[in-house]
Amino acid sequence: MPDIAIRPYTEDDWPAIARIHDAARLDELRGSAGVEAFRTLAQTADAEGLFDGHVWVAETAGRVAGFVALADDEVTWLYVDPRRYRQGIGRALLRHALSAAGARVEVTVLDGNPAALALYASEGFTLTQTRTGRLAGNEAFPATGHIMHRTATGPGPA
Repeated sequence: MPDIAIRPYTEDDWPAIARIHDAARLDELRGSAGVEAFRTLAQTADAEGLFDGHVWVAETAGRVAGFVALADDEVTWLYVDPRRYRQGIGRALLRHALSAAGARVEVTVLDGNPAALALYASEGFTLTQTRTGRLAGNEAFPATGHIMHRTATGPGPA
């Protein structure tokens, strides 16, 4: 496992998080709404409220490897560089966001993203609802999302 440092986002991180989002979002869409629904971070960040709450980045070896956003006790964005999948970066980012959140946290995971569902379930989230509607950020496409919640009953995972 690489050494992972989590820190607040700065404007200098924009090129890195845009690259990470755009690569990882294609992976996310392949199993759900389809890559035809892809829009870049530059096209969606403002409309989808990336900066409505807190944004943190994960660094490994001095390079940004992922990012997470938390707004109103909802994990709204969590993306990891596809070259860095399964190295604990997503889990570290999620745990960092959870440490800053309230007792009840929500996340929506697109249907067809089993890795994300497994990550959230392993951190205590449970599926509470499934909705089908329009894909956030590109409403021309239908999508199914799984709403998951985690309620803290004490200290979070170590």
